[in-house]
Amino acid sequence: MEKYLSHEGYALVFEEAFDQTVLSRDDWNVELHEPGWVNEEWQRYVDSEENIAVQDGRLLIRPVRKENENGDFVYTSGRINTRGKHEFTYGIFEARMKVPAGKGYLPAFWLLADEDIYGSWPFCGEIDIMEVLGHKTDTVYGTIHYGLPHEQNQGNLTLEGGDFAEEYHTFALKWEPGSLSWYVDGRLYHEARDWFCAREGEEKQPYPQPFDHNMYIILNLAVGGSWVGYPDQTTDFERAALAVEYVRVYQEKR
Repeated sequence: MEKYLSHEGYALVFEEAFDQTVLSRDDWNVELHEPGWVNEEWQRYVDSEENIAVQDGRLLIRPVRKENENGDFVYTSGRINTRGKHEFTYGIFEARMKVPAGKGYLPAFWLLADEDIYGSWPFCGEIDIMEVLGHKTDTVYGTIHYGLPHEQNQGNLTLEGGDFAEEYHTFALKWEPGSLSWYVDGRLYHEARDWFCAREGEEKQPYPQPFDHNMYIILNLAVGGSWVGYPDQTTDFERAALAVEYVRVYQEKR
């Protein structure tokens, strides 16, 4: 087991440094979804500079809470992906970022595949490179989802000092045939080698399906949900943001 991440034998094939004044639509798609679309989340994903902005060499995904005419709060946030623009099979995926603190926030850096390859979620497979619960910002989770029936393999790392909401950290995944390894600041904290690809009641497909085909990158900030819980009176909506300095992908040199 490789305790520290090495880029030896790998070449940089994609880099987003967020060094423009707006999000590059040549590289990123902005997703639009209604509240409750997945995981009982409260936010509406919208295409707005209020929620998705590039400033001072960083991508900022911000949650926004507003009161409507009925006196109820409505929430918006941002979710972007590289689907159809930059997709990869295997490699090292890295992002340097700082997460928002606050009950009900769930920022994520992850990989997903088109459902026309193996089938609908979770049969298509999902790789979560980084998720941090807004009320526990010293702990990061790395997870894969697969099945059916739906199963997951999850690991986590709690910092001995510091906080993912107070300073920037580098989150990485090394994806190889039959092996997935998660790192924080270059240090290994979780590895998965065992999963399956099968619909319920059917024979399993050849391993390492479903993690053997093109996947695209997603960055998003959810507000509320069945896992993280929901905002309360302590949740800060004025200063909260998922801040991303860069996203990089490396693949083996040929």
